[in-house]
Amino acid sequence: MQAIIVLIYQRLMIIVADGGSTKTNWCLINEDGNKIHFNTEGYNPFFVDTSYIISSLKKALPSDLPLEQITEVNYYGAGVHGESKAGIVSQAISSVFTGASVFVGHDLLAAARALLAHQPGFVAILGTGTNSCIYDGKVITHHIDSAAYILGDEGSGCHMGKKILTDYVRGYMPLEVREKFWEIYGLTPDEVMDAVYSKPLANRFCASFSKFVYDNTVNVEYSKAIVQSAFEDFFRNLVSNYPGYRDYSFNCIGSVAYTFRNILEDTVKKYGMEMGQIIRSPIDDLVKFHLGAAQAS
Repeated sequence: MQAIIVLIYQRLMIIVADGGSTKTNWCLINEDGNKIHFNTEGYNPFFVDTSYIISSLKKALPSDLPLEQITEVNYYGAGVHGESKAGIVSQAISSVFTGASVFVGHDLLAAARALLAHQPGFVAILGTGTNSCIYDGKVITHHIDSAAYILGDEGSGCHMGKKILTDYVRGYMPLEVREKFWEIYGLTPDEVMDAVYSKPLANRFCASFSKFVYDNTVNVEYSKAIVQSAFEDFFRNLVSNYPGYRDYSFNCIGSVAYTFRNILEDTVKKYGMEMGQIIRSPIDDLVKFHLGAAQAS
């Protein structure tokens, strides 16, 4: 899923963040209520450490951002599982925003609040990675682990990218698709294997090829089959294993869900669920949620 940070310039300066594995979208709300957007990379603690996050933030944050005046940071992030992973991000944020109290939580809670606010329901993230849960309007009550990009993450951009790369390495791609792949990327099978197994951030590398699935027009049926297979895997291995999943509408955040929403909607209906919301980025709705919470307090 994509990352979001909201800065509210008032007497108290509050940051709310939702971090994806690939990208962080920032929205600055100044004292006049104007929104200023900017981006940094994502900070999944399964793939980056505290020093990496600190260095990246110091380079990417606006130079005129008054870091010492931020009083509170609420960060929801991909890969924040347990105290050790949360600690990697928390230490980095505390080192950059030295005067702030820091909370680090799961990106699923951010997705649930953006999609459903205080209403119960089913929530999913389909971006670089995959996640899903049942939400009771306050907290996550049931969560099946996606098992990350090596063991799982079915339906994600990384999952689709792995399918594409596997077909390329094994020679299973239709000839015209293989020629187009070479024309765009110029990668040999050996170079693909090296990038996946020897270089850092292999999840981002794999996920980047989901764009090829979308852009490929030389054999649309091949691309469609890749996406259908990925979403089938997602519903068979994850969604359909939630008790009473058909009692919920399907609500989802993420670039993959939004880009391939027509195929996703067909899969949702096939599995007997009603279609809920599909949004690319939760930034606007998450801002509304936290502004409402701030006004209520």
